[in-house]
Amino acid sequence: MQRISLLSPRLANQIAAGEVVERPASVVKELLENSLDAGASQLDIDVEQGGVRRIKIRDNGTGIMKDDLALALSRHATSKIITLDDLEAVRTLGFRGEALASISSVSRMHLTSQAEDESDAWRVEAEGKDMAAAIRPASHPQGTTIEVRDLFFNTPARRKFLRTEKTEFTHLEEVVKRLALSRYDTGFRLSHNGKQVYDLRPVTDQLHAEHRLASLLGKKFIENSLTLDVEAAGLRLWGWIGLPTFSRSQADLQYFFVNGRVVKDKLVAHAVRQAYRDVLYNGRHPTFVLYLELDPSTVDVNVHPTKHEVRFRDGRLVHDFLFSRIHKAIADVRPESDAAPVGAGQESGPYESNITEQSALPLANRPAGGQDWMRPSSSVVDSASVRGQLEGMRSLSGYAQNYAATVEQVDPETGEIREVASPQLNSSEASSSFVEGGEYQKVPPLGFAIAQLHGVYIISESEQGLILVDMHAAHERIVYERMKTAFYQKNIASQPLLVPINISVSQSEADLVEESSHVFEAFGFRVERTGLESVMVREVPVILIRGDVEGLVRDVISDLSANGVSDLLEARANELMASMSCHGAVRANRKLTIAEMNSLLRDMEVTERSGQCNHGRPTWAHMSMSDLDKLFLRGR
Repeated sequence: MQRISLLSPRLANQIAAGEVVERPASVVKELLENSLDAGASQLDIDVEQGGVRRIKIRDNGTGIMKDDLALALSRHATSKIITLDDLEAVRTLGFRGEALASISSVSRMHLTSQAEDESDAWRVEAEGKDMAAAIRPASHPQGTTIEVRDLFFNTPARRKFLRTEKTEFTHLEEVVKRLALSRYDTGFRLSHNGKQVYDLRPVTDQLHAEHRLASLLGKKFIENSLTLDVEAAGLRLWGWIGLPTFSRSQADLQYFFVNGRVVKDKLVAHAVRQAYRDVLYNGRHPTFVLYLELDPSTVDVNVHPTKHEVRFRDGRLVHDFLFSRIHKAIADVRPESDAAPVGAGQESGPYESNITEQSALPLANRPAGGQDWMRPSSSVVDSASVRGQLEGMRSLSGYAQNYAATVEQVDPETGEIREVASPQLNSSEASSSFVEGGEYQKVPPLGFAIAQLHGVYIISESEQGLILVDMHAAHERIVYERMKTAFYQKNIASQPLLVPINISVSQSEADLVEESSHVFEAFGFRVERTGLESVMVREVPVILIRGDVEGLVRDVISDLSANGVSDLLEARANELMASMSCHGAVRANRKLTIAEMNSLLRDMEVTERSGQCNHGRPTWAHMSMSDLDKLFLRGR
C-alpha cells in the first residue's frame, strides 16, 4: 500500500466529473439548471458535433459578481444553500456546487458574466494542474455565457465511451426538451451545427403552453390527451394525460416533474401504471406530462448525484393521490356529442386507422359552455326514424332476453363454479333523459343506431357524422364495470380454508405482513404471523379460492417491499372478472334489433372507461361530416 496523500484539485474534480458528467447532455443539463436558478428568461444553446466539440450556453439571468467568479469554478461552492435547513427544503434545481468544477476539469471551459449590479463583464477559466482561476475583463451584456470545448480531451478513456454524434445530440435534445417542459415562462433556442432545432418563446397561458407541447411532443399528443388540475392534502397535480388509446410501445413519452424538477421515480411509475391498468392494451405504455407540487420540505432531492430521483416523506400519500386522481380522470371519460374529431388512436400500434377514436375530447379543446346536446334544426337525423327507434327502446324486455348469456362464476356462498346469466344491459333510465312526452328532445353523444355491419359493428348517426361501435368490446366493458361494482359493494365475500396455508418468509417479510394486514383484509384475505419467519393464510376471497394462493401472497409481499403499496390482489380479482365479462359479452355475428343497439349505445354513455374494452382496445370510432366530405372530395 502507498502512503496516504491528498488528491490534486484537478484529479479530485475529474473523479467528481465521473458522477456528474457522463456525456454532453449531462453538461447541458447542469449548465441550463444553473441558468434557470439565476432567473434567466431566455436560454440560447449552440452545440457542435453532438456537443462533444463545442457547447455554448448564453442566458440573461442575474449573472455572477466579479468577486465570486474565482469561487464559481471551485468544488463545493454554491450560492443556493448555506445551512442544513436550506438543504432540507431545496427550492432550486442545482445546489451541490460541483458542476462547474467537474466540467472544467474534463474540458476547455471559460465563463463570461456580468452581474446585474455591475457595469463591467469578466471572464474566468481554470488553468494549470491546480486549476487556478484566471480572471480578465470581457465584453458581455447582463447574464452569463459558458463555452465548453473538446469534452474529455484530457481523459481519452472516457471519450471512447461516447456514442455517435447523432446519438449524443439525441440525448442532449432530450435534456433541453425536459427543461422546456418544466419552465413555460422561459424561452429556449437550440442550434446544432449551425442549424436551428427549437425556437420556443416564453408563454404564460394555456393555449401557448399547448403549442409548446405540440412543438416538443407532437400535435397528436395534445389532440389525444386530457387536462388535469387537482389539489388535496397539500398536493397539487396538473398537466396532461394521454387517452388510453393513445398509448405507445415503449415508455418514451412520459414526463413527470416534482416542484419543477424532472424525475424518474418508481413510486410514481407504479401509481400511473396502476391507474391505467384496466384500459391499456397488453404491452402498451401510457403517455403523460404531469406536474406535482408540494412542500419542498416533504421531498428529498438529494438522494442521487444527478438529482434524477427523489424520496417523498409520505410516499403512500403521494402514491394514493396520484393513483386516485389519474384513475378518476380516466374513468370519467365519456362520449361527448360536441366533440371535434381528435387524432388517431395508438401510435405504432395495431389499431391505426383513418377513423378517429372519440372516447373523449381533450378538456383543453372543449368549447365553452359544457355539454349541450340540444338538437339544432339543421340536424341530419330523420325525425320519423328517430321516433320509431325510441318507441323500440321503451320495450327492453325482449332485448334483455336476447342479450342473456351464460358465464361461469364462483358462488359467493359455496365457492362452487356455476353457470349464471351475465349482467344485463338495461338503459331505460339513461334513455328516458332523451325523451319527454314521446317527443325527441336531445341528441345523445353516440347518436342513434341505423344498422349493424356483418354482425360485428353498430353503425350510428350522430349530429357530427358517423359512429362505428364494436358491439362485443363495448358490451364487455359494460358487463365488467357492473361486475366490479357488485363485487366491491358486497365487501368481498371470504371463505375460511379447511387447511390453512403456512408460508415460510424472511423476518423482514413477516414484519411487513404484520404491518400491512389491512392490505390483505381489504380483499378478503386473513394472513397472520405465526412465527419469526412464517405467516399463515387462514381465509381467502371466494373469487380467488381456486388460484395459487401462496404464490399470490408472496407476490404481494414482494410488491409491498419494493413499492410500499400493492395492487396485486385487486389486479388478480379484476383479471378474473374481466375474463368472466369477456365470456358473458354478446358475441360477434349476433343479430341485434335497432332497440337493442340503441340500448347498448346508451349504456356506453353512462359507463366508466367505455372508450376501451377490458383489454385496452377501442370500443368505438368517429368520422365527422367534414371527414366524409374529404373522403368523397365534396366541395372541391
